[in-house]
Amino acid sequence: MRNVLLIAELSLREALRKRLVLILLILTALFVGFYLYGILRLQQTLDARALNAGLDYDPSRGRRGLTGASVAFSAIFGMYLVYFLGSLMSVLSTVGAVSGDIENGVMQSIISRPVSRAQLVLGRWLGFSVVNVAYVSLLSAALLVGVRVITGFTPPQPVLAALLVLLAVLLLTSLTVLGSALFTTLSNGIGVFVLYGLGFTGGILSTIGQLAATPVLITLGNVANVLMPSNALWLGASYHLQPEYVLRLNELTRGANPFISTTPISAGTVLWAAVYALLVLGLAVLAFRRRDL
Repeated sequence: MRNVLLIAELSLREALRKRLVLILLILTALFVGFYLYGILRLQQTLDARALNAGLDYDPSRGRRGLTGASVAFSAIFGMYLVYFLGSLMSVLSTVGAVSGDIENGVMQSIISRPVSRAQLVLGRWLGFSVVNVAYVSLLSAALLVGVRVITGFTPPQPVLAALLVLLAVLLLTSLTVLGSALFTTLSNGIGVFVLYGLGFTGGILSTIGQLAATPVLITLGNVANVLMPSNALWLGASYHLQPEYVLRLNELTRGANPFISTTPISAGTVLWAAVYALLVLGLAVLAFRRRDL
């Protein structure tokens, strides 16, 4: 365990040395500031319209109806961007976790020390997982707190939604570590993004199948979500971000929006995603043990 923590610490130092953390903080601040400025302008426009219409609006009570829905949708889409950026971060930061050392010719010197291959893989996964989880947590908190300060809107269960997004990020981190133990850095990045696209495709197919009442498409979407449950986790998170009146509005459209869900995620899907991440991490350890250097 000590060697695993040592490798994780070295991975964090490597991220700091490459200024990955600094770049992330700068880009995160720019993104949050840009997005919240858009929310602020939306709020100002809605307030001006309410004033012109002679409405006595109390911001502390929150908005209802279509104006409230516009604020809620803005917050939900902001969290979708957090999920997307977190997914992107988990792949790009981890894509060369193992293969990068092999391609740079330093792997032999690392494993010649009293560090096993399993400890190396687990340490790399732990180090990059800490970076990815911290990034998504910071981004989620900054966005939701900013929306709360500007509009007074708070999603019904933001913590539960954020936990589902974090599980998706850990799943993608495990998949990327597995690919890094098996393939070159470039092939790994392409492969993981294809799998990520498969999960998104599953959500699209399910939405089309529900609108067109086509069970085959719904089944294909469910299969895609089983093979890559990251998008299913986001859809589950989106349910906990919607207030009751937004849920009713989405139900009237029969779930026409593929980015959000009107039904909660099943416990089985969450359990499968967690087991999936652990199985993939175990496969990464086994694969690297058998890989020729």
